[in-house]
Amino acid sequence: MADTTDLLSKAAALRPLLEGNAEATDALRRLPDSTVTALRESGLCRLMVPKRFGGFETSIRTYIEVMAELGRGCGSTSWVASLINVCAWLTGLFPDRAQQDVWGSDPDAWVAGSLAPHGDAKPVDGGWRVSGRWMWASGCLHAQWAACGIHMNDDRGETINFGLSLMPMTDLTIEDTWHMAGMKGTGSNTIVATDVFVPEHRFLPYPAAFAGTYRTEHTDEAVYRVALVPVTILILVGSQLGMARAALEHVLSKAPARGITHTNMAKQSESAGFQILLAEAAMKIETATLHALRAADDLDGYAAARRHPDLRARARIRADTALVAKCCREAVEILVSAHGTSSMADSNRMQRLWRDVHVASRHAITEWQVNLEVYGKALLGIEPNITPLI
Repeated sequence: MADTTDLLSKAAALRPLLEGNAEATDALRRLPDSTVTALRESGLCRLMVPKRFGGFETSIRTYIEVMAELGRGCGSTSWVASLINVCAWLTGLFPDRAQQDVWGSDPDAWVAGSLAPHGDAKPVDGGWRVSGRWMWASGCLHAQWAACGIHMNDDRGETINFGLSLMPMTDLTIEDTWHMAGMKGTGSNTIVATDVFVPEHRFLPYPAAFAGTYRTEHTDEAVYRVALVPVTILILVGSQLGMARAALEHVLSKAPARGITHTNMAKQSESAGFQILLAEAAMKIETATLHALRAADDLDGYAAARRHPDLRARARIRADTALVAKCCREAVEILVSAHGTSSMADSNRMQRLWRDVHVASRHAITEWQVNLEVYGKALLGIEPNITPLI
C-alpha cells in the first residue's frame, strides 16, 4: 500500500498533464477525458476508499498534501479530486452493506454529491422515495454514485430526521448550471432526483454523525472516526494551497527575465519592492500551510485516540480553514500585482489562478467573518452558535 511519499510522487507526476490540460478544462467546463483517465490510473481519487476495497484509506494530512500537489497543476482538477475523495470518505461511514453497493462490483467507483439537505424523502417499505435538487455537485459528471442530503418526512410530511443518502447516478439527472468566473472545469452542476428509491441502509443520519457516531461496523478503521463537519470543510483548501504555490512558482520563474515597466530596472528580481511583495506572499502561503496541516493533524489525532473533538476545537478548525482560504487568496492577489498587468492576459497562467482561487476561497462555509464569529462564540461559551455545522 502506498505511503505519503508515494502518493505525493504520483500527484507530482500528473502535474505536467494537468497544467497542459488546464486551458481545455476551463473551455470544456469539466475534466478532459485524459485527465479523468490519469486520475483513475493513478488511484488519486481513491485516497479515502477503505483498504478492504483496495483503496488507500489514508490520513487527513496526507489527503490535504496530495490535493495541494495536484492543485499546483490545475485547481479545478484538484477540487474535483478533493470532493470525490471526501465523498468516498463519507461512504465509508455508511453500513458495510451500503459500501458493498458502491464498491462491491466496482472498486473504482467515484461518488460525488452535495451534503446540504435539499431533498425530501417519503417513507416506503424498506426505505424512502427521494426527490430533490442539489446544486454545486462538483465532479458529478464523472461519478457513478451520488451522496445527497435529504430531509426524512413522516406520513404527514413533517421532518423527523435528516441526513445523507447514497444513490446511483443512473437514477439521477444532471442539469448544466455551473457558469462561473473561475473553477470552470469542476463541472459543479445540479443533481436532480425524482422519486428515487433509497433503501434504509443507504441513509446516514446527520444528528448522530455530527456528534461522531457513524453507521460503519468497521470501527477499527481510524480515518472513519474523524469528525464529520470539520473534515468536510477542511478538504476544500488543498486545491487552494496548490494554486497559491503555483502562482508563487510562476512569478519566481519569470522574475529574472522580466523588467519593471517605466523604470530602469531590467529585472524584477533586483527590485527591493518586488522582493518584499514576493516575501509577503510566500509568508501568507506558509501561514496557510501551517494552519491547514495543524488542523489535519488534530483531526487525525482525535480519531486515533477515539475521541470526538469538543465544540471549541471544532470551531477552531473551521477558523483555521477560513484563514487558509483567506491567506491563499491574498497571496495570489499580491503575486498578481508583483508580476504585473500581463497577469490579466488570457494567455497568462496567472489569470486563471487568480480567477480560480477567488472562486474557490469564497465557498460559503469558509467565509472569514462567519468563521470568526463561530470561533469567537465558541471561545466565550455563547450558545446557541450561529450554525450547527461545527
